[in-house]
Amino acid sequence: MRVYEFVAQEKANHPVSRLCRVLGVSLSGYWAWRTRGPSIRAQADAHLSARIGELHQASRGTYGAPRLQAALAAEGLRCGRKRVARLMRHAGLAGCHRRRPFPTPHTTQRDPQAELAPDLVQRQFTACAPNTLWIADITYVPTRLEGFLYLAVVLDVFSRRVMGWAMANHLRSELVVSALEMAVCNRQPGDSVIHHSDHGCQYTSLLVGERCRAVGIQCSMGSVGDC
Repeated sequence: MRVYEFVAQEKANHPVSRLCRVLGVSLSGYWAWRTRGPSIRAQADAHLSARIGELHQASRGTYGAPRLQAALAAEGLRCGRKRVARLMRHAGLAGCHRRRPFPTPHTTQRDPQAELAPDLVQRQFTACAPNTLWIADITYVPTRLEGFLYLAVVLDVFSRRVMGWAMANHLRSELVVSALEMAVCNRQPGDSVIHHSDHGCQYTSLLVGERCRAVGIQCSMGSVGDC
């Protein structure tokens, strides 16, 4: 009984008789509880709580009551989920809940009025030398505080190395241009390199086309739906 447990904890500070009188329990009942010891149910809870703590630690603090109940059942220790949850609360344990996923953003929005570059690659993503074929795309990265950030990447097909990248919280053409500028700065390519992308409005923009022409890069775009 929890009242008797409280009396046992506070008996060093107050007389047992006074504690029993204030709490409305009998003195004889307290001493009977002391001699009786923990009940069978309390002993079973103590044993079960210790095993729950071991399983929770083995899961690196990720298991909640449902998975701990299943793990106990696999060991032949059958108990209700509410009992496992109660013992977890008393032990200060909690499972790790999966965060609600962000709604998936769309990184590629095609501009039907834009003029498309020819497909110079034809799905042949191989290169015999560096700075021959670059491929570019945009993806998104979920963050805890900022929502989604967008990542534009330029990759050399020959080495599979990322030469340029840029990250921002927007999908304007400047994001793609920043990644392209980094690639040009890192590689200083000649006029033989092909920059291949999808039909996203960022890549079909005038800003990207003008920058590619200024440094001698040939623009290429695949068929619809092919990144």
